[in-house]
Amino acid sequence: MREFVGVHTSEEQPGIATVLLSRPPTNALTRQVYRELHAAADELTGRDDIAAVIVFGGHEIFSAGDDIPALRTLDPQEKAVAAEVAGRALAAVAAIPKPTVAAITGYALGSGLTLALAADWRISGDNVKVGSTEILAGRTPGPDATALLAQAVGLSKAKDLVFSGRFVGAAEAHTLGLLDELAAPDGVYDAAAAWARRFADYPPQVLAAAKAAFAH
Repeated sequence: MREFVGVHTSEEQPGIATVLLSRPPTNALTRQVYRELHAAADELTGRDDIAAVIVFGGHEIFSAGDDIPALRTLDPQEKAVAAEVAGRALAAVAAIPKPTVAAITGYALGSGLTLALAADWRISGDNVKVGSTEILAGRTPGPDATALLAQAVGLSKAKDLVFSGRFVGAAEAHTLGLLDELAAPDGVYDAAAAWARRFADYPPQVLAAAKAAFAH
């Protein structure tokens, strides 16, 4: 039983699953959360009844990134394990063989932004703040995180975001390519569901093959 990451479906939205982060107040990411994300991704990978996936942090905040106080309690070996667990989890989310959309509310910072970038599409409220903020905590994003960032915005802009750690508003994030679609703050999940519904009737194996074509 997962404590912080749920997989939800409903009869009203056949073929669509929501991966819901629920670790109040900021959905900070720990080793347990990453393991649960990995398990959720593995579950969805094996489900033939699901055609598209929404990654959601609730109506208040997507994720403020890694749980820095928890990380500071780890010794170097434990930190290395934590980084490996995080990397595998984000890779598993990115590899879900179905269209995935991140429904972003509030903030997506640091590894929270990386989680959003692991999805195929990103929809946010027009009031969100995003950023590659690790440097503000004396840390650096991992190579997988910087690769996703550079893929989204280009190398020089990615470096600017990482070096500065600055918070980016929704309009600029949309212009940069960090966000694909803006919605009213209270309509983010509905907009993500509308995006996902476009694929609900497609054969899952065809969608999987289409997504795999981008991995080469």
